[in-house]
Amino acid sequence: MAITLTEAAARQVRTQLAKRGKGLGLRIGVKNVGCSGFAYTYEIADDLRDGERVFEDHGASLVVDAKSLAFVDGARLDFVSEGLKQAFQVENPNVDSTCGCGESFNLKAGVA
Repeated sequence: MAITLTEAAARQVRTQLAKRGKGLGLRIGVKNVGCSGFAYTYEIADDLRDGERVFEDHGASLVVDAKSLAFVDGARLDFVSEGLKQAFQVENPNVDSTCGCGESFNLKAGVA
């Protein structure tokens, strides 16, 4: 199981950690919410919690808990700029559909 980062996402993680002055990497998770069922969560990780795994790419680290890893296995985290909006974007092969607002998603049958 794995998740990767694009160069743009890795650069953004490194930038955020440098601004903050500390941190292990970006923690990505999945929670139940929204009109389609699941949404991604992001926070700076200062330490590793039980059951978490670290994935490194382009000099930056992603921290993912075991439950969330089942939802994002094979995904790629990117950082995109569209006009004035800048955000992390997950390219996830496990997603079946997203809601109209793009904030939540459903998984393909048999995932997790």
